[in-house]
Amino acid sequence: MPESTHSVKLGEIIREFNLEILSKGPDYEDIPLHTVDVNRPGLPLSGFFEHFDTKRLLLIGLTETTYVAGMTSQRRRESFDRLLAYPVPALIITRGLEAFPECLEMAEKYGRTVLRTKAHTSAFMSALIGSLYNHLAPCITRSGVMMEVYGEGVLFQGESGVGKSEVAIELIKRGHRLIADDAVEIKETNSGTLEATAPELIRRYMELRGIGVIDVSHLFGMGAIKIKQQIDLVIKLEPWDDSAVYDRLGLEGAFTEILGVKIPAVTIPVKPGRNLASIVEVAAMNNRHRKMGHNAALELTERMDRHFEKLMRESEG
Repeated sequence: MPESTHSVKLGEIIREFNLEILSKGPDYEDIPLHTVDVNRPGLPLSGFFEHFDTKRLLLIGLTETTYVAGMTSQRRRESFDRLLAYPVPALIITRGLEAFPECLEMAEKYGRTVLRTKAHTSAFMSALIGSLYNHLAPCITRSGVMMEVYGEGVLFQGESGVGKSEVAIELIKRGHRLIADDAVEIKETNSGTLEATAPELIRRYMELRGIGVIDVSHLFGMGAIKIKQQIDLVIKLEPWDDSAVYDRLGLEGAFTEILGVKIPAVTIPVKPGRNLASIVEVAAMNNRHRKMGHNAALELTERMDRHFEKLMRESEG
């Protein structure tokens, strides 16, 4: 992933991983991080700085510590002097290892932040890169309603007034959970899926025409909302059109693409008398069945083909 236009503050990473602060740089909590890459500075500690990226977090584990421990105190001081003279966001020591006095001395000299974690280097590095990827991933905002229905993340899209919020409120009354109403923030995760959440300002709130704005958590309890959810299915609601041809078997396997990720999509026509909440529940369950390898439309088609083949053989005989 290239350098992101988004950023995450170092303070957020410190709190997320409960990092111990050994040395504080000026305004260290507000230092912006723009890249998911992390640097293990073995070569820079030996004096090689070509291609050294000063925007990356530095990670020192057992290997680097063992190498530096073999130096004289004066050489260690020189190594950390050269390293921390660069404006790096922070240096993180893993495995709960002791920080060299020369390291803390140079951190104080140049105003650099030194942190520590008890986690093993490879596990921490993997978790850190994953966290940075999620923080810095491209994010878009789409109009719609995001729900969790039977564990499936369902994004409703459609014209204003088609009934997205009305379907959502009925689903909430049935025990399903709201993630976002009206505006849905979507970003790609490091596992190649899409994650949806609500803008913080309007989280928990819904607008219902004729009633106004409601606080879902106050009316239905905290169990009626969820902060974020993977998008598994996109449901497009559109007014019923008698001249339109709708898929009646579900063999087409339509998809929609968001941030380059393909998501299964279905179109549900809306007209008075249709119980849309029940239809959405069935669509969510059916989508889960398909992910598990069960495709009712395909099974029925194959069954009908075998039946007609049997009839043809009998008529020829």
